[in-house]
Amino acid sequence: MRKNIKLTAGIAATAALALGLSACGTSSDPSSSKGAAGSADKPLVVAASPTPHADILNYVKDNLAEKAGLKLEVKEFTDYVLPNTATQSGQVDANFFQHKPYLDDFNQKNKTTIVPVVNVHLEPLGLYSKGLKSAKDIKAGQTIAVPNDTTNGGRALQLLAENGLITLKPGVGTNAKLSDITDKKGLEFKELEAATVPRALNDVDAAVINGNYAIEAKLEPAKDALVLEKAEGNPYANFLAVKKGNEKDARVQKLAELLNSPEVKKYIEDTYKGSVIPAFGAVK
Repeated sequence: MRKNIKLTAGIAATAALALGLSACGTSSDPSSSKGAAGSADKPLVVAASPTPHADILNYVKDNLAEKAGLKLEVKEFTDYVLPNTATQSGQVDANFFQHKPYLDDFNQKNKTTIVPVVNVHLEPLGLYSKGLKSAKDIKAGQTIAVPNDTTNGGRALQLLAENGLITLKPGVGTNAKLSDITDKKGLEFKELEAATVPRALNDVDAAVINGNYAIEAKLEPAKDALVLEKAEGNPYANFLAVKKGNEKDARVQKLAELLNSPEVKKYIEDTYKGSVIPAFGAVK
């Protein structure tokens, strides 16, 4: 039986305190973080969003890790902040929940030093609705919910623009903000924390939802989305990440290899049937 440890927002104060204390140490020294560059016989503790990240990690834990000589512990987080602060402070050794644009923005705003190790999968962002059957049914006066964090918010607006629902200023791309919309075409927008967007589907006409949260809400992106991001050339692959200096930890390298294995590729394809797509390859 796998042992998932679900962490609630109550850990926030602890994580914040630990993050503050870590600033007093030598951040470039891997030994300054609890569990960082740890002994090979100690469990590698990885923070992850529940679906699909923790599911994938638990597949590795239950089927591949023991044979590879890796002890793996999975801790589930339900937000996009604590996994990084816990990794930075050394409460966990690594995390698996985010893409590069989000990490770059997070590091810049929080003075953290989290770095990617290896790409694992892509979760296409999608537009969903309880009452509408097509994006063409969206009309002036209706409301669309979008994530309120910088990268996923811009990504959502870009998806809407690519499908003709709004017009954006030239060149803003996935850095777009609501203020960059030059033509709302009569639509209203409601910005919400990404994890809460699925729960707003009953209160808005449509919502742009991150792939992992869509799956948790029992939506099938490949089937239920009115429009869905294209995989080709997509920069939003989710990856295993660690605090800078811990990339060469033997346990981290072993997990990276397992996450890019043929077995994990098959697990992703068989389990998510196009709603989550393998994205193996080095992060650039």
